[in-house]
Amino acid sequence: MKETNVPNSGIAPLEPVLKRLAGAVPDMSPQLRRAAGYLLDNPEAVGLASVREVAAAAEVKPNTLVRLAHAVGFEGFEDLRRPFREALLRGGVSYPDRARWLQSLAKGGQEGALYAQMAESLLGSLEALFTDLRAAELKRVAARIVAARATYVLGVGVSYAVVHNFAYLARMALDSVVAVPRDGGLPIDDLAKAGPKDLLLAVTFRPYRKEVVETVERAGQQGVPVIAVTDSRSSPIALKGTPSFLLSVETPEPFASTVAATALMETLFAFVVAEAGEAAVESVERFHAERARVGVYCGEQER
Repeated sequence: MKETNVPNSGIAPLEPVLKRLAGAVPDMSPQLRRAAGYLLDNPEAVGLASVREVAAAAEVKPNTLVRLAHAVGFEGFEDLRRPFREALLRGGVSYPDRARWLQSLAKGGQEGALYAQMAESLLGSLEALFTDLRAAELKRVAARIVAARATYVLGVGVSYAVVHNFAYLARMALDSVVAVPRDGGLPIDDLAKAGPKDLLLAVTFRPYRKEVVETVERAGQQGVPVIAVTDSRSSPIALKGTPSFLLSVETPEPFASTVAATALMETLFAFVVAEAGEAAVESVERFHAERARVGVYCGEQER
């Protein structure tokens, strides 16, 4: 499956290389898939480490990396690694003040170290989100949500609250947003009548939930457009060729953090309201006015 349209000299932009890798993963052998997954999940490390170091971290042989490079159209692993290294040189944002603050937190003993680790991971996830996120991308997704006959927002486990909060907010402006699964049912059942005029926004993080992956697969069979919110280019819902928002979810906790996902969805809601226009703004205002009228809020300024 080697492709000849990848340049063998000079520097290829990193994002097309990552997309090429992700698109090729389903057809790869287990060893190549493992190597590709490591490159997709650890682009910074790939740019810094030697071939042997990358192979050791990916738990494959160095020759596997060479075969991986050939599989996606490069002459060798050095050619494949070059855009990773160049992206690293172009990127590199430093936050020295934050680093000093985090170090000072860690001096408070075991609890201080845990506090510092949590602060670093959660702040880092937000920094990564808004560094990578683009307003144009949010606008495109918001426009698709507004135009869709129905937008199904799917999340279970730790993602359940995230998608239901988004649906709660979005339904103030639009009647077409539905959080699934509903009423303890199966998400596949909720999408039984969905089609190309609808939209599925699916959220899952490692370890990926089977019902979310299966629903994304079924949606594809039914022609339902899918947008994935996940944590890796090698995520099974990102590998379906769907547009994806990739988030950092790692913390010292045993579960994925939902901080970045919540921030993403709240930002997306703001774009949905902006895209829907004055009618959506008026709908949100009527929602709050009716709540105030029936005494839902304790104070005049409460929301």
